[in-house]
Amino acid sequence: MKKQLLVACGVSALAIGGLSPAFAQDSEETEIVITGSLIAGTPEDAALPVDVIGAEELAKQGNPSTLDLVKALPSSSASLGDANQFDSRSQGAEGIATVNLRGLSPQRTLVLLNSKRLATSGNGVPAVDINLLPQAAIGRVEVLKDGAAATYGSEAIAGVVNFITRTNQRGFNVAGSWRFIDGSDGDVDASISYGHVGDNFRVLFAAGFQKRGQLMAKERDWAIRPYEENPQGGWTGGGNPANFLFLGATGSPVSGIVADTACAPLGGYVGADARCYNQYSVYDNLVELEKRGQAFVDFEWDVAPSTTFQVTALYGRTTVPHYLTSPSYLLTQPPSSVAIAGTPWAPFGALLNAGFFVPSANPGLAAYRAANPTPAGAGVLFPTLLFRPYLLGGNPSTLGDESEPGSARGMRKSESTRLTAELRGEVADGLNYNLNLTYHNYYRYIDGYDSYGDRVQRALLGFGGPNCTGSTPGANGCLWFNPFGNAVSVNAATGDTNPVANGPRNTAELTDWFFVRSNTKVDTNLFVAEGSLSGGTGISLPGGEVQFGVGAQYRDQSISGRYGANNNLAQNPCRESPLNGNTDPTACAGGRAPAGALGFLGTNLDYDLQGDVWAVYGELQLPVFDTLNIQVAARFEDYGGATGSTFDPQIRARWQVTDWLALRGGFGTTFRAPTLNQLAPGSITALQIIDTTFRPIDVFGNPNLVPESSKNYGGGILLNAGGFSASLDYYRYDIEDVIVSDPLISMVNTLFPSTGGNTCATNAGLASRFTFSTGPCDATTTRTAISRVKTFNQNGASITNEGIDAVVGYRSNDLFGSDTRFGIGGSVTYTLQNRISDIFVEGTLVQPGYDGVGLLNYQTTLYPVPEWKGQAYLELGTGPVDARLTATYIDGLYDQRAYTTTAGVYGPNPALGGARVTDGANIDSFTTVDFTIQFAITESVTLSGSVYNLFDQDPPFAREDYNYEPFVGNPLGRSFKVGVSAKF
Repeated sequence: MKKQLLVACGVSALAIGGLSPAFAQDSEETEIVITGSLIAGTPEDAALPVDVIGAEELAKQGNPSTLDLVKALPSSSASLGDANQFDSRSQGAEGIATVNLRGLSPQRTLVLLNSKRLATSGNGVPAVDINLLPQAAIGRVEVLKDGAAATYGSEAIAGVVNFITRTNQRGFNVAGSWRFIDGSDGDVDASISYGHVGDNFRVLFAAGFQKRGQLMAKERDWAIRPYEENPQGGWTGGGNPANFLFLGATGSPVSGIVADTACAPLGGYVGADARCYNQYSVYDNLVELEKRGQAFVDFEWDVAPSTTFQVTALYGRTTVPHYLTSPSYLLTQPPSSVAIAGTPWAPFGALLNAGFFVPSANPGLAAYRAANPTPAGAGVLFPTLLFRPYLLGGNPSTLGDESEPGSARGMRKSESTRLTAELRGEVADGLNYNLNLTYHNYYRYIDGYDSYGDRVQRALLGFGGPNCTGSTPGANGCLWFNPFGNAVSVNAATGDTNPVANGPRNTAELTDWFFVRSNTKVDTNLFVAEGSLSGGTGISLPGGEVQFGVGAQYRDQSISGRYGANNNLAQNPCRESPLNGNTDPTACAGGRAPAGALGFLGTNLDYDLQGDVWAVYGELQLPVFDTLNIQVAARFEDYGGATGSTFDPQIRARWQVTDWLALRGGFGTTFRAPTLNQLAPGSITALQIIDTTFRPIDVFGNPNLVPESSKNYGGGILLNAGGFSASLDYYRYDIEDVIVSDPLISMVNTLFPSTGGNTCATNAGLASRFTFSTGPCDATTTRTAISRVKTFNQNGASITNEGIDAVVGYRSNDLFGSDTRFGIGGSVTYTLQNRISDIFVEGTLVQPGYDGVGLLNYQTTLYPVPEWKGQAYLELGTGPVDARLTATYIDGLYDQRAYTTTAGVYGPNPALGGARVTDGANIDSFTTVDFTIQFAITESVTLSGSVYNLFDQDPPFAREDYNYEPFVGNPLGRSFKVGVSAKF
């Protein structure tokens, strides 16, 4: 069979980032199977639109990280990787990086390692975590920019990214780099690998370590903005210092909502509506501290002249040791009546339906009254959704920690363990077989802290703390909680001092009693058994022998989730469970539904899910003429149950018109099966922002989901003459039965239109999905009273995505007859449309169809997809020196939330006295320039230096929590990287 040396596709990898400093080319020729084909020897420039990103291209750019690689791909948009805790599509994903071809969701991009499947991360949007691939062993990356279900099965709607490890390495490769980032302690990347080629065996050991330095939001002046500039930029009306009502002697309000007088001194903002707004982003990170490592072993043994046995083992681990977030979270559900029972204030129990009650005896309230003229009465009420225990003053439990100065903290950990075994060889001359097994376990652990709402209420009554006994508030080990700003002397994040700090301070002891750890453990397991046969058919066409490939595959996947006691509905089903130990979900106080005891974070039940798939597939390579090659393929997969089966054919063709001109094109169907979580009948609670406040959202599975299906079309022109090469490809995806979760923001805007009032009377089904702090929805209910929403997965829409990929380049190794190396070129993706159809919930049209190209698509079904995205490069080298200049362009976006008022503007905002906020509807384009220089000291040792974002461009302003769009922008600013690599 023909052997080929894989070289980077002349124009496909022009300006794409790289992976590890340990990248190196194979030392010998290897027989290859291009991604998208079952048949070895398929040429790289065949009918398949495959970009091959080789080691040389990567090194010329200073070997960017895996995240930088996928974010730089013109064909990819909205990948996970940077801190983005305020978007439901990325919550809990700290430390995880994904690929998102065409911006169609990471779930629709299939990621492979050595052409074999990987388990998904078990996150809210399940996708392969590319951070835990063996970066020190990767030799090249192949990106198939077309659907490939006929070859690989589910998930390959948008395309395939195949990470391929090196073979035939001899000796050691050692590399290291350090990246300086202002405001951070920088990034570190180190790797070592060793390869040996014996007479009948080959072995590769590789290990890598990466550290990503923490970068807090307050280290970037553009990330923290005054309220007047961006009320959506990390500001909340539910903070601390908070807003409250004064109560008369009988418990009835004797005032409207008033702002705590410590608001402005501590750095809060008092709006024209007389309410206090707090900034929480100052306690958050733009980049979390991430520590990760990978170890990889690949052993091949030639059992016989035509038989090879190969085993690989991979272990990877990522730890985010202190994920940072707000000092405490909003309390989204009021306390139960149990929290006030048995106290002197039990007659005021009805007040707890509306919020948190603070009696006049509370020392914090007494100090507040001493410093401010206030009406006399029973106390004050902090309405639900307008109060949290801590914010501007920081959390007492973490104030002394340099890495967590007042922030609430959490941990994220991922572990990946993967084993493969493969037996391959020749049955007869030109007839190859392959038998392989893959097992992959991906373990994900996340934790965080949240308040037990009933314990907060007990502490407000003077019965807080772990050692509280007796019936006297503030005595016998009982502690008072002071909810007022007078408990805080200084803003822990900004240094603003409080001249009215005359109240008692809150202690870490009391905080640790009501602010407790929740944790979630998710295990995802994938087992794959596969066998295939490929080779010549003995049938000849004018262009050569017809080649074939056939195979069968069995996949078994399971996922299990385990929740800690504090966030487990089986152990704490009710708000009052931490107080009275009630574990009966049918007997929650007040007859309320069991929603857990935590005030904000989700509470769920343990689960175990399992499913398996059988598949058969086949492919033919038809060399009709020397100049015309046709590939046909098909795959059948059976999921069983209600999901059923799928059949997906595909045809591609390539015609070499002249020596320098070729045409290619194809059509096929692809699909994506629903995940196990999407099929499960239970629910998982997520957190999403409604206006400026997070609410718990219950996302229910749907056992009746069917697979998504897509018709994929593509065609292109290839030019290649001398050192010049170019390609122009058109693509289109028509996806039906799209699996979506009911779009929350669209549901909210439908029930509460911008014209005012609500449509509960005419949309009773839609209204039934909502829980309000004020009771059932009536004519007086407003969107600020939303406390919880129920959503379902559904086959609810269709998506059409189409565009054009263009790549052009010229390279010369002897420019003007000298030894000067020269290269120039670029690649660009122009998205023509990314249109989604109407989405209905309970029979109500909540999201009319629209084209999402060039739109922010904030918290909608679609991801942000710029109309234009591309890169251009200029290379020059001579002797031991190579230099490269790379420019990256990401087109601007429009934030369609502006449509809810007057086209093109935001507002009016009551906290600004009704003034209209106009800046931010249009999010500007983002252009950065990088420069890298390499110097080969010897044949074995190379030094490199890079300046990323040479002109120190800030990411464009967006009306989001961090004042930029994390899916698109880069928060680092100008950074410098130095690296060294050696082989011996």
